[in-house]
Amino acid sequence: MSKLDDAQKDFLTASLREIDYGSVVITVHDGQVTQIDTTVKKRFQKKASRLTNRNVESNLKTTKQF
Repeated sequence: MSKLDDAQKDFLTASLREIDYGSVVITVHDGQVTQIDTTVKKRFQKKASRLTNRNVESNLKTTKQF
């Protein structure tokens, strides 16, 4: 089982606190955390058009390698 050092714990905690919608992916190699990816999803309502009313989606991805 992988143990997180203080920098990894801090980054993971901050990532979880800052996102409302999205995902956090932890990559482990040989039992060690090597990377944490955070993808934040933000949806914006598009003004109603004659044909349809669709959501516009924006993704912001950050990666931290350890």
